[in-house]
Amino acid sequence: MRTVLRRPDFRLLFGALLASMAAESVLLLALAIWVKDLTGSDGLAGATIFAIIAPMTLAPLVGWVVDRYRRRPFFVAANLGTAMLLTPLFAVRDRGDVWIIYVVAALYGLSYLTLSATLSGLIRQLVPSELLADANGALQTVRQGLRLGGPLAGAALYAAVGGWLLAALAMTGFVTAAVVVGTMRVAEATPPPATLRWPAELGAGLRHLAAEPALRRALLGYGLGSLVMGFSESLIFAYVDQGLGRDAAFVGVLVAVQGVGGLVGGLLSPAVVRRTGELGALAAGVTFFGPAALALAWPDLRLGVLALLLAGVSLPLTLVGLTTLIQRRTPAGLLGRVTAASEAMVSAPQAASIGAGALLVNVLDYRLLFVVVGVVTTAAGAWLWHGRRLSPPPVLPPTAPPPLVPAPRRPTERLTPGPTR
Repeated sequence: MRTVLRRPDFRLLFGALLASMAAESVLLLALAIWVKDLTGSDGLAGATIFAIIAPMTLAPLVGWVVDRYRRRPFFVAANLGTAMLLTPLFAVRDRGDVWIIYVVAALYGLSYLTLSATLSGLIRQLVPSELLADANGALQTVRQGLRLGGPLAGAALYAAVGGWLLAALAMTGFVTAAVVVGTMRVAEATPPPATLRWPAELGAGLRHLAAEPALRRALLGYGLGSLVMGFSESLIFAYVDQGLGRDAAFVGVLVAVQGVGGLVGGLLSPAVVRRTGELGALAAGVTFFGPAALALAWPDLRLGVLALLLAGVSLPLTLVGLTTLIQRRTPAGLLGRVTAASEAMVSAPQAASIGAGALLVNVLDYRLLFVVVGVVTTAAGAWLWHGRRLSPPPVLPPTAPPPLVPAPRRPTERLTPGPTR
């Protein structure tokens, strides 16, 4: 990672994303807490997360718009737009204003999808192909680190200063990201005009994902694992309550443990991509979730800590493998649509599994459900690993040999032959 961080252009982008990711990490949980505070309803608070996920259905349209513009100015405009869409939160006063939070949450979900699609293309323009995994790994390391304290910091700030000031702090983060990226100098050509009718243009990203063998296998395998991974969002509460006999607040401790694993996974992910390829890294990430879930079926705290560490390692491996694969296997003019479509194809099964897990944990033993999660994710990871040859490890450019230095000339030697006697 140190190699990619030595690049001045990437360091600027890295600093900008640090500001925007910090804003994101403190904002998401605070919106749900705000709804809970105003209404007293757990269900209405949970609906805030659904409002953020719902715009994923617009992924083809979002990706098409992103591909019509140059990445850097569009990324600047999207960050400024994200800051502006938070301003309605200053009008929230009581329970009757909860709808404003839902609207802002939905618009934020749309903005998140837009920024992700734009960022993927911007990183590809700034970083050579052989360093893409390092760039994605560095960003995932920061994201996982922020997850250690970001949500708790957001909740604490909301309790201390209220939602309005928290919204102002989040706006500052997005504006900072826009200003920093605005100072970058990136050579970008204007995207060519669309050549197909708009329905074909919108579906081009999905068609590329279906036609490219490595991408197709990646999304099918990861999608299968995602169908059950979301169960753990509800199962972890049952594990703490029924298994460990502790208060629900102890979940925060386990989430912090998982965050430590995420830091380790983010640091290791570039090396895993270089040794096994993008599909290999994705397979390792999905597979690691299997034994972690199986270990949580046995209520023992020491085993649970190891399981949460392993689950934390799995997430950045999965995301770095998939993101780098998309960047390397997608033409630049399609990257926005392909990134947005892949986000939707992964998020939809996850959202469905979160809802299913919330229902199933009330009728089935949580230990049985953890076993199901472990078996399915292990099988999905093994299937992905079997196809890892579809994305071999990247070939690093050869190291240039040292320049030849002529041997020192003796005083009697001449550089050109003289007359012979």
